[in-house]
Amino acid sequence: MNMQNFIKRKLIQVIAFGFSNMHLLNFNGGKIYKGKWKQFCNPGLHCYSCPAASFACPIGALQAVNGSMKFNFSFYVVGVLLAFGVILGRAVCGWLCPFGLIQELIHKIPSPKLKLKKGFLCLKYIVLIVFVFVLPVVATNYMGMGKPAFCQYICPAGTLEGGIPLLSTHEELRQTIGSLFSLKMAILILTIVGCVLVYRFFCRTMCPLGAIYGLMNKISVYHLEIDKHKCVNCGKCRQVCKMEVDPVKTPDSAECIRCGACASVCPKDAIYIGFYKGDGKRDTVSMENQRKSSRGTMNSTARRAGRV
Repeated sequence: MNMQNFIKRKLIQVIAFGFSNMHLLNFNGGKIYKGKWKQFCNPGLHCYSCPAASFACPIGALQAVNGSMKFNFSFYVVGVLLAFGVILGRAVCGWLCPFGLIQELIHKIPSPKLKLKKGFLCLKYIVLIVFVFVLPVVATNYMGMGKPAFCQYICPAGTLEGGIPLLSTHEELRQTIGSLFSLKMAILILTIVGCVLVYRFFCRTMCPLGAIYGLMNKISVYHLEIDKHKCVNCGKCRQVCKMEVDPVKTPDSAECIRCGACASVCPKDAIYIGFYKGDGKRDTVSMENQRKSSRGTMNSTARRAGRV
């Protein structure tokens, strides 16, 4: 990957991570920030119960509203997700998600690296439907309140960022540890091992937020575009992609996090990633035709001048 693009992306990831965790001193006392900023959702996956968290998690907020005693559709949370999805798509995962950065750092641990079988990619959509949308509405208690099933039974980010820090500072919470926390720890260990071996293992197999943003890659304003008039099908973009996407065949793949690695290695500068209006391929051809037409006009004028 081009070093300039690598540094730019890592810098934005670190800034986004810091902005999402502005209350680091809360780790000391095991407190949870509950100020006015917690009413806003983080674009990426980040546990509400993390002592340092500045914002709410959109998946947690979505479940909380869906599972309320009187079911209400969360127009605010869905609106936030749609806004980020339509504008950025899965670029949120690649540039802004706090847990995405954690996964990338874990992957740097020296070990054999594996490719993910395609069948596992659909698991996150099952998690989204069952644990985020269905169970919070269907599995209710005697008061009619549903459980935030994804947060309660699966989310390794919640265990790592919220559960472990709070248990380490609150003895009364440690006394309540049971089989559920053991299950969550097992999922966290599986996720960590998976992230060591496979790039962004959780992001690709279990993250419901990634599933939502991935579905919007086809319509997002920030997008990836291939100029097929320049592309020579050398395969370098496919080889460098850690998400195992072929940008030439599927530029709008739901797995593409718009990291820019493919564009950085393209020898013909045929890959464009960014905001745009209209069809960039047609614009490129149009500009080339205009340049040829301009050169033809200049040559014709020069020949006429020579005859005179």
